[in-house]
Amino acid sequence: MGKTLLDKVWQLHTVAKLPSGEDQIFVGLHLVHEVTSPQAFAMLRERGLRVARPDRTFATVDHIVPTLDSVRPLADGMAEAMFTALEDNVKRSGIELFNRGSGRQGIVHVIGPELGLTQPGMTIVCGDSHTSTHGAFGAVAFGIGTSQIRDVLATGTLALAKPRLRRILFRGVPARGVYAKDLILAVMARLGVKGGIGYAYEYSGEAVSALSMEGRLTLCNMTIEGGARCGYVNPDATTFAYLRGRPYAPSGAAWDRAVDFWKLMASDPSAVYDDEVAIDAASLEPMVTWGINPGQALGVGGRLPDPASLGEDAEVARAAYAHMGFTPGAPIKGTLIDAAFIGSCTNGRLSDLREAAAVVRGRKKSARVRALVVPGSEQVKAAAEAEGLDRIFIEAGFEWREAGCSMCLAMNPDKLRGRELCASSSNRNFIGRQGSPDGRTLLMSPAMVAAAAIAGEVADSREVLP
Repeated sequence: MGKTLLDKVWQLHTVAKLPSGEDQIFVGLHLVHEVTSPQAFAMLRERGLRVARPDRTFATVDHIVPTLDSVRPLADGMAEAMFTALEDNVKRSGIELFNRGSGRQGIVHVIGPELGLTQPGMTIVCGDSHTSTHGAFGAVAFGIGTSQIRDVLATGTLALAKPRLRRILFRGVPARGVYAKDLILAVMARLGVKGGIGYAYEYSGEAVSALSMEGRLTLCNMTIEGGARCGYVNPDATTFAYLRGRPYAPSGAAWDRAVDFWKLMASDPSAVYDDEVAIDAASLEPMVTWGINPGQALGVGGRLPDPASLGEDAEVARAAYAHMGFTPGAPIKGTLIDAAFIGSCTNGRLSDLREAAAVVRGRKKSARVRALVVPGSEQVKAAAEAEGLDRIFIEAGFEWREAGCSMCLAMNPDKLRGRELCASSSNRNFIGRQGSPDGRTLLMSPAMVAAAAIAGEVADSREVLP
């Protein structure tokens, strides 16, 4: 019987079997940001402990940084305190910090891959739920809480129970205008936000193999939204080509040895899974969420469902309609929007900005819409500006910002106002997620957000793609 990538990585990183029944797992890469780490560092100081593996720990600032005015000290006193605490903690611990102005700062799940820190066969953790993003490289990656951050800092290991494994098999190739964001929203719509509890997801099939690494990052990013602990794509030639030449990737003879090892990490053809779900990628259309969790999603040509038809999900559907102000049976296409946000660790990479710019080019945004474009990192911003993407957005009336998490979670000045309805390329449409308790969010791909910003309403981006 063959082994899955999850089996192989778990076995290689298991240090011991604990009395609790959990495994003590060695952590290959620990990523740190300013929001969830201060308490963990304080716990270490209280116990007189040091960071065990500063060489495997890297930090950045992303959640609280303003994307418009980042002059220090920050106007928000709490944000400045978190920023300063991170700077002090990493300096004291010998941890490398990718700070503002370094050319390498950005959203933690964007810079890890682009710097080559994220590699196949690794265990990767971060105090952020969307750490599942890094599974795109064939890594086992997941978010952890503050007490677990303390444990990893102190020991370089973590106590974990191995999850079951579900293979998500995408059959066929998506049509033009259907992106990785649509694939993962289709998974959410199919399995719901609780369907992955207790599982890890392995994404496979022709549609996944055809994705770029940035598309795979988007796919794995929202694994957590379905309740699964982590999700991954088996490493292949696309993975290796992306990593070659990255600052922290192996080089020379070490590169050849690494590739040989990475190839061995992929799931064996005879591997056995605990469950399998097949999705027809060829039949998908651009997806849009309509409710208050990512599982409440449908194709852009669809109509809002009747709660009575949703079984055990009827109650949360009624809560969604109460908050969103929508009516069952109404088409999602044509829904008026007030704001548009392109960015986040889900869709703030260069390819995402290119896809949105292709829709925006030569057009003007609707006067009723305020629209923000926020690159996922300083490198993404520089590359986009070198291609002239910033000018396309600015000339269309969009705001072009500095790198950061921005309006994805609004722990910074970028927030919704009142009951604004936002077309967003981010990952969560929870009540209050974008900074206003009354604000409303429709999740969609960057191209779909761009189309909505131009039209002033939910539109089918395929109708305006060049």
